Amino acid sequence: MLSQDAYPTRVSNSAAILARNEPVIHDTLASQAGQLSAQQRANYEQDGFLLVPDLFNAEETGFLFDAMQGMREEFTHAGRPEVIAEPGSGEVRSIFNVHRLNDVFANLVRDPRVLNVAREILGSDVYIHQSRINYKPGFNGKEFYWHSDFETWHSEDGMPAMRALSCSILLTDNSEANGPLMLIPGSHRHYVSCMGETPDENYKKSLKKQEVGVPDDILLRYLADLGGIRTCTGKAGSVIFFDCNTMHGSNSNISPFPRSNVFFVYNSIANQLEAPRGGLAPRPEFVAAREGIKALTPAPLEID
Repeated sequence: MLSQDAYPTRVSNSAAILARNEPVIHDTLASQAGQLSAQQRANYEQDGFLLVPDLFNAEETGFLFDAMQGMREEFTHAGRPEVIAEPGSGEVRSIFNVHRLNDVFANLVRDPRVLNVAREILGSDVYIHQSRINYKPGFNGKEFYWHSDFETWHSEDGMPAMRALSCSILLTDNSEANGPLMLIPGSHRHYVSCMGETPDENYKKSLKKQEVGVPDDILLRYLADLGGIRTCTGKAGSVIFFDCNTMHGSNSNISPFPRSNVFFVYNSIANQLEAPRGGLAPRPEFVAAREGIKALTPAPLEID
């Protein structure tokens, strides 16, 4: 007998806000503690995200920027499914699975400055559920509409619980002008169930423009009235950690300045994917990892 889903979504004609069942910060093993200060932990627990300025120095950031640019040049015309084009312009919007396609990013996911934060917050060993570079080019980089990642990962990937986080490493300066990440503080404590059914292979559209699994306008306004909206701006090399259920999005980039970040989704090794909800077929491996899952071990970033 199947247990009742604690986070139903896309199953009715009405939206709702439901209670969160898991802690924001899990009990941390002694061997995984100490990366964050007490104040940083408190800020993450309260807001659902944490901005750490200048976590990577200029030399490291330049090295990562070059790797990011190299991937765009290599994959733009390769016809690979991991490459998502911007609607309209055809420019590269995102490249997925970068930790498996590129040795630099395979090394970066294990850097203790980010990996140990994930292990500390999630209270366990972790693996990469998803990785991607979002390029958001200047002049015509499109928006990412408001959403909770967990709503999608739970519905379309079968992620059981809210025991995952995203790590966004800024590879260019993120300013108020070029479409920085926007988050609603405190929204991670409220699960927003969304309206509408999920079409087969929805990822083929949603990775370009998400239209299914977006929050109801009234509920989004409610969350924003409670917590406000905060933009996460910073210099290249800064890092944003945010809970899998934090409501977030970003505006389009009509400035001349591209905004490029690399995202790693760390998931607890105890929170591996089950069957997607509603009888959906699993999304491809480059979007949601199911194969060869093993805990990551720390290793410092190596600069060639």
